[in-house]
Formats: sequence, structure tokens, C-alpha cells
Amino acid sequence: MDTVDLARLQFALTAGAHFLFVALTLGLATLVAVVQTRATFGGSPVHLRMTRFWGQLYIVNYAMGIVTGLVMEFQLGLSWSGLTEYAGNVFGSALAIETLVAFFIESTFLGLWIFGWNRLNRWAHLALIWVVTLTAYASAFWIMVANGFLQNPVGHVVDGATLRLADLGAMVANPAAQVAFWHIMSGAMVVGGFFMAGVSAYHLRTRTAEQDLFRKSLRIGIGVALPATFAAATFGGIGFETLQPTKTAAWVGSAERLASAQAEMVAAHGPGDYLPSVGWVHGAGLTMIMLWLLLTTVAGVSLLLMLFRPVVRGFRLWHRLLTLMIPVPFVTMLAGWIFREMGRQPWAVFGLLKTSEAMSPVTAAQMRISLTAFVTVFAVLIITNYWLLARTARRGPDAVTLGTDRPLDTPVPAPTF
Repeated sequence: MDTVDLARLQFALTAGAHFLFVALTLGLATLVAVVQTRATFGGSPVHLRMTRFWGQLYIVNYAMGIVTGLVMEFQLGLSWSGLTEYAGNVFGSALAIETLVAFFIESTFLGLWIFGWNRLNRWAHLALIWVVTLTAYASAFWIMVANGFLQNPVGHVVDGATLRLADLGAMVANPAAQVAFWHIMSGAMVVGGFFMAGVSAYHLRTRTAEQDLFRKSLRIGIGVALPATFAAATFGGIGFETLQPTKTAAWVGSAERLASAQAEMVAAHGPGDYLPSVGWVHGAGLTMIMLWLLLTTVAGVSLLLMLFRPVVRGFRLWHRLLTLMIPVPFVTMLAGWIFREMGRQPWAVFGLLKTSEAMSPVTAAQMRISLTAFVTVFAVLIITNYWLLARTARRGPDAVTLGTDRPLDTPVPAPTF
């Protein structure tokens, strides 16, 4: 692999890994906020325990996601200085707003929510989790504004050898950002819904004590996941109308469309190969669609099954299936991300800056060292995160310290298998 390919692989692995944390964070934040709303308005003790249990899982994932985000930003500056020098004045504005929203608002209010249990008025405490959830949405939105500019650059003017922001409104209203944001948000709801349903199904199958808690959680998870699959498909379909001609040609795969798209790009930009990898684009898109069909089918059947309380409590085969389905939405989201990003190649900023021109002046040897270091760090972070999530999920509500006065080192019951 040459230097550019190594840099692309490094960014793909780091950004893709971080994307997994983001998807679960967005989905779980929404579900925790909904459950706490039910607990606050209805005074339901079981929903309060649900809030604490799922909230603790959310906090674990959020904390690890922050770490991976910092590492990803670090490698962006190391490997892609050409991109930041050329277009940083434009898409950097969206990233700056996202940083202010994520770190100064979302994190602050999340800290107040974590340490405000039994100290704040219940209505004020409920408001905190909704602020956290809405700022998480805002954070995702500004990230997609920045990414949308790379996909479909608008709102800028050429200022010498760089780009300068001329119309923030045009960049925010960019269809490549707007449609993708709603597509990703609905996908995140699928991730969160299946995660909640799968963990709940595990506890129902193993006959843990909190049967009522996990029966309600399973219903909420499926009740969110099913409509979210249809929303994801709707916005995904609309998103096909915003694709670049070369990406559309690669998705269709016909020689005629590919030749036509290549000829248009040569006429506009001069000689060169302007077509993305047909195999990657077509394979990722097909994987995304097939897994969406699987998710929709399982969620639809589960919606019918969960109407019967004896089935919810005792259908162990269904419970096992839902638990095994937990990673499927993550893979689906990754496939969609690969489809979106690979289809932009060979451009870093479509039609303006090629990926090879966006690279930092580094050697192949330096990139190999960097790639090894980043992959190692991210592998440790991912393994640690999912070990902590699995451990917390298996131990159940009895082990939760969020919202209690129990010290962190207090012994808790062993998990039931």
C-alpha cells in the first residue's frame, strides 16, 4: 500500500470505530431521556430503576467515545494537513461549533445529571438529561454539516490557494448534510433500540430477578427500533438523490453510466481517474440494504410477539435471537458509512481537492508507524468499552451505582448466567 492508502486506512479505522460509539450514544441518550420522563411524570419505581441501569451503560459508552474522538482528531491533524490548510477555514467552522456544543454544553450538563441524583429537584434533573440528549443531536448535526461540505462543497469562495467561508446558511442547508443527519439519527435509534432489546432479552432468558424491568425495556427497545428502521430507509432513499454522479454510477455498476460519469469529470477537471471503487461502493450499499431488511423483519416479528406477556417472559429462542442481533445495527451503520465515504473518492473535497493532495508530507514508513500506533490504541479502547458494557449489562440493576449513595467499591452480587 502507498502512503495515501495507508493514511486512508488509518482514518477509516479510527473514524469508523468512533462512529460506533456515537451511534450507541445517540440512541441510548434518547431512550434514557424517554424512560426518565416516564418515571418523573408517573412516579414509577421500575422506570426509575430502568433510568439508572440504562443510564449507567450510556455513561460508560459516552466516556469511551470521548476518548476515541480525541484520538481521531489528533490523527486528522497529523495525516491530513493538506485538507485543513485548503478547506479548514470552511468546514472547520462547523467542527468548532460541534466542539463547543459537545464539550462545553453536553459534557457539563451530563456531569450535572450524573452527580445531581437525589440532590436536584426531579423536574430539574429531568431537564438535564433532555439538554444532554438535544446537545448530542446538535453535535451530530454539526459533524454532518462538516462532512456534507466535503461531499457537496457549497457556501465557500476561493481565496488564493485556499477556500474561505462565504455563506454559513448555504453550508448548513446543504442537502448532503441535512438528509444524512436524519438518516444517521434514525439509524442511531435502531442501534439503541436493538441494544436495549437484546440486553433485556438476555436477562429474561436467564431469569434474573428484575423481570418486570426488562420486560418493559424490551418493549421500549423494539417500539423504538421498528419505526426507526422505516425512518432510516426513508431518509436513505431521499439521500440517493443527493449522491455525486460518480457514486451513483458506481452503485448502479453499468459500464455506460461509469463511462459517462468519467467523461463528465475529465471534461471538468482534466485527465485522470475519477471513479470510486465499484466493488466497495456496491458491496457496502448492498450490505446496508440486506441488513436493514433483516433488522426490519426481526423488529416487526418482535413487535407482534411482545404483545403477549407469556411469550415475552418465556420464549427463550426469541430472547437468544434478540441478544445475537445486538451487533447487527452497528455493522449496518458501518456499511452505510463506507458507502458514503468510499463513493466520494478520489476526492477529499469533491471536485476541489483530491485525497492525494490532502495528505500531510509524511513518508510511507511514518504512516506505517502511525497506523500501528492508532490501531493499537483504538483496539484497546474498543475492547475495554465493550468489556465494560457487557460486564455492566450482565450484572444487572443490582450493580448500578448511578443515582445511589453506594460507594463504587461496594461488593455487588455476582452476575447470573
